[in-house]
Amino acid sequence: MTGEFIRACAVADLSEQGTFAVELGGVPLVIVKAQGEIFALDEFCTHEDVSLADGEVYDHTVECWLHGSCFDLRTGKPTGPPASRPLATYPVRIEGDDVYVSLSAS
Repeated sequence: MTGEFIRACAVADLSEQGTFAVELGGVPLVIVKAQGEIFALDEFCTHEDVSLADGEVYDHTVECWLHGSCFDLRTGKPTGPPASRPLATYPVRIEGDDVYVSLSAS
């Protein structure tokens, strides 16, 4: 499955500045729309293993609702404590009205 793009959701499933949880090939991901772009990252915060699908999205950041850890959607790197470990990010492409993700982590 590595390198292959798998349909994750419809573009319409994502609100502006919104999130969508999905599991692809046994990997829990969060698909995030922000600033007109779509990103795919590991779903769970590296601080407390809480779903980022319930987090707040602003600029190119998703913030965990539990303790406020922030992650850059482009790199997966934490931009605010308490998280110190990055999230894996995954390549995304849009085909027609659908979002596809490759499970090859960046």
